[in-house]
Amino acid sequence: MTTDLRYLVYTAMLTAALWIPYIVCQVRTNGPLQPSNYADPGLPRPVPPWGQRAHRAYLNAIEVFAPFAALVVAAHLTGKADAMTAFWSASFFWLRLAHAVVYWVGFPYLRTVLFTLAFVAEAGIFWEIIR
Repeated sequence: MTTDLRYLVYTAMLTAALWIPYIVCQVRTNGPLQPSNYADPGLPRPVPPWGQRAHRAYLNAIEVFAPFAALVVAAHLTGKADAMTAFWSASFFWLRLAHAVVYWVGFPYLRTVLFTLAFVAEAGIFWEIIR
């Protein structure tokens, strides 16, 4: 497996697991789901700010995963995967992991920097494909 694909798999698993902190927060704050929650999932179950941030970090990870995955797969299929795409793929994963942690903790400016750098990593893969 290439480094690009390895970090795509790591990013997929990270994205798939980011719901866990939010659910832990829900259960710790509101207890397990009750039958009424299943009948009307719109019933409010408020959570503290860190739980709300965990949920937003999860949603944000889902939003940025598809473009990253498409770029890594395109680089692989076109034979453009190389040391630079590997660097950008690894960078994307570590930046997104840091982004999630910083989002949960609530560092506003650092979160934006990490998000932007992860986008730069995606742009780097894009550049390697089109050049």
